[in-house]
Amino acid sequence: MDAAVRRAVGAVVDPELRRPLAELDMVRAVVVDGDVARVGIALTIVGCPAADRIERDVRAAAASVAGIAEVVVEVGVMTPAERHALTERLRGGRAARVMPFGPDALTRVIAVTSGKGGVGKSTLTANLAVALCARGLAVGLVDADVHGFSIPALLGLVGPDGRPPAPTRIDDLMLPPVAYGVKAISIGMFLPPSEAGRPASGAVAWRGPMLHRTVQQFLTDVFFGDLDVLLIDMPPGTGDIAISVGQLLPHAEVLVVTTPQTAASDVAVRSGLVAAQTGQRVIGVVENMAAMVLPDGTTLDLFGSGGGAAVAAALSTDAAPVPLLASVPLSVALREGGDAGVPVVVGAPGDAAAQAIEHVAASLAATPRGLSGRPLPFTPA
Repeated sequence: MDAAVRRAVGAVVDPELRRPLAELDMVRAVVVDGDVARVGIALTIVGCPAADRIERDVRAAAASVAGIAEVVVEVGVMTPAERHALTERLRGGRAARVMPFGPDALTRVIAVTSGKGGVGKSTLTANLAVALCARGLAVGLVDADVHGFSIPALLGLVGPDGRPPAPTRIDDLMLPPVAYGVKAISIGMFLPPSEAGRPASGAVAWRGPMLHRTVQQFLTDVFFGDLDVLLIDMPPGTGDIAISVGQLLPHAEVLVVTTPQTAASDVAVRSGLVAAQTGQRVIGVVENMAAMVLPDGTTLDLFGSGGGAAVAAALSTDAAPVPLLASVPLSVALREGGDAGVPVVVGAPGDAAAQAIEHVAASLAATPRGLSGRPLPFTPA
């Protein structure tokens, strides 16, 4: 009976690390006396934000074993040595502060960029992340738009006090909060509260070196686990962060977002050209705020038309054509979902904008990562 309860409890998944408790060495003594099971577990840190959920899941798992009528859960905390062993195991032998998303990694890195701000890049990135996750992919999202961060709010990662949850720290590892299955990290999760309980002034006034260090820490110190796709929500333009990401992730793929308006599409081309100069590959263009169909059947092209196709054509070469992956129409549901923290692909999947974003997700999921410049694990016979 003890072994059966231990197996059931060991299969419980830590909601932050996304691994079974047995694999994380979090299960302690398990003793069954008659129909009473006494289970000991060790949390990673004092004040673990997932403590209540873990205890509840452990209790339910033990109670599911035939013959168990009562469960007593004894909660403790790992010793420093146990935590160190855990972080070493999570890194899989990788040294501390070494980026796991290099050219030989299995994770596909896609930077979502734009020339101008206000084109809906972050909204599209958040929805695309959720859509890819719904297809069964393990997805991480880095909010690299340090000065204009918005990913926490778009994913609903905002507590009752109006602040995003802070990542849980296990020694020098940070565990990113999860929303809709997407593991996300943003500078907004680190700002101190003001008297109103909101991020102090909501602004970050940093220059190049601090921006580079922040992005580097997001890529090295945050434990995303095994990811299929890492999306990076880039700031608009071609400034410090674009250069830093180009240096840190020269193998990344780039998705360019624009609106149909010429003023936006002309600038969007520049962001794609800068990415190409660092060795990154532009894999497609998404046109946002395209014409919408009104209730009477007429269309409203508020920002004109043709900008997305023009950007795709300008970034294409004979050897590497760049497709226009989708035109996402103006959408009230898309805007309302962003304000409410409920991505439109979840809250209103039948909306035309949601369907266009789903089309982009399907295109990306169906396209394998390029192997150019990547060492392959084989030896000559």
